[in-house]
This record gives sequence, C-alpha cells and structure tokens, in this order.
Amino acid sequence: MIRPDLPPLPDPLPVPTTDAHTHLGSTAQSEGMPELDAIAAALAMNVTRLVEVGTDVTSSQAVVTLADSYPEVIAAVAIHPNDAARLGDRLGAELDQLGALVASSDRVRGVGETGLDYYRTTDPEGQARQREAFAAHIAWAKQYDKALVIHARDAFDDLLQVLDSEGAPQRVQMHCFSGDADIAKACLDRGFYLSFAGQVTFKANEELREALDVTPNDRLLVETDAPYLTPVPHRGRTNSSYLLPHTIRFIADRRGTDLAELCQQLDANATAMFGDWGLTA
Repeated sequence: MIRPDLPPLPDPLPVPTTDAHTHLGSTAQSEGMPELDAIAAALAMNVTRLVEVGTDVTSSQAVVTLADSYPEVIAAVAIHPNDAARLGDRLGAELDQLGALVASSDRVRGVGETGLDYYRTTDPEGQARQREAFAAHIAWAKQYDKALVIHARDAFDDLLQVLDSEGAPQRVQMHCFSGDADIAKACLDRGFYLSFAGQVTFKANEELREALDVTPNDRLLVETDAPYLTPVPHRGRTNSSYLLPHTIRFIADRRGTDLAELCQQLDANATAMFGDWGLTA
C-alpha cells in the first residue's frame, strides 16, 4: 500500500480515532499519493475520520468536494492568514467567495484555518489584513454554528485580543498548538480545545510538552497537519494521516494513559468539536 520511499506503516491503533487537522490535497502533491490512497492508508491504521482543511478559495472548494465524496472526511474552509496578508485589495472579493462556501454543504464543519501569523507576515499592512480576515471567519463560525479552527504563530496576545473583542464561537480548536503552559492555560480558560501535532514529539519542545501536561483529557485533540510536522521517528519526511499513531502513542506514554482510552477520548472530543461524521459501523 505504501511506496518504499515513504515512511512505513506503523502498528495500527487498537481502536478508531480522528486526525483533527490534515491537508490531503497538499499531501497528494508532496507524496504523489492520491487522496483516496491516503484515506485508505489512514483507515488501515484505525485513523477512521479526518478533518480536511482548506487554506484559500481554491483549496477550500476542493476540500468541500472531497468531504462530499468520502464519508470519512469532513471539511474546514478558510483563507489562511498568510494568504490573506498577500491578497491586498483582492481580500474583500476572496472573502465574499469563501463566505458562500461556509454554508454550501453539511460536510463543512469548520471555519479555518484562520488566525494570525506574525512569523511569516511582519509588515503592519499585512497583519491588518490578517485581522480583517480573522474577524470575518469568526463571524461565519458564529453565524453558521461551525467550529473555528485557529492558526497562531508568534501572535498569541493579539489573537486572544481579537477573539475577546469579537466574541469567540462556542467551539474553538487551537490547531497545531505551539505555545507554552501559560498560553495553554489562557486558551483553556476560554474553553478552547488544544490540538497537538507531530512537533510535540521533537526533543527540543519540552515547553510544548508542558502545555500538553496541563491540557485536560476532554480538551485534547491530536492531528497530523500533513504533509507537515512529521512525528519522530520520521521527522523530516513527508507526513500523512497514516502516521498519526506515532503522535498518539507518544502522548499516551507521556500522560501515562491507556492507548485505547486515549483514542476513544480523542474521537469523542473531535465529535464534540465538529459533530458526528455520520459513519456507520
């Protein structure tokens, strides 16, 4: 099933669970693995549900089509903050197109990844466009009762200020959480879910693991963010949803939690965030 140039299949998880954030389209481009093959590989590992995430209008249209076609997949649509910063005067028109997608299908369960990224966008005008786009995404999540999927990098203070000012929706996922324990507590105090990706397994990221330690079981999600952030032992290679078991096993060991119980909790948390996928046994 997996080509020899790709990371090998890990041991399957003991019970089904969810990849709370992935990019099947980008993974297909990086790996040359069609979306259907990536889904099949994930299913073989007992990763039975995936949240497929768009980052601009074109990719968001594609994730809606994919989610409409495959019951294992639900969609989140957005203009990524770094894309919003680069759009300039075209931002308003792109937001109009994206807004129409939010209500286009019942399989659209999330608005995001949206937020603020001051690591790649350093100019004040670009950051202002990010905040404009972020506010629009927050409004859609509240209007249509969708989960808000947040990307935050080097901008936590401003991001929380925008959320407090605009009023956060009921369900917020801090995607690919990268803060320390204090930032984690600030997000948890607001009722947000923290979603950890493969970088929690990297040796240098002890502050991130301390954030994991303060995250309650019922506010925890795990994701691949594939094709990025491949967990140890395959760091540096292309990620895919079938590699999620490496991160989940690492977290189970760190927390001293039974692996099957953790998988079940992650699945329940993903349902609380995004709703039922509608799969049948």
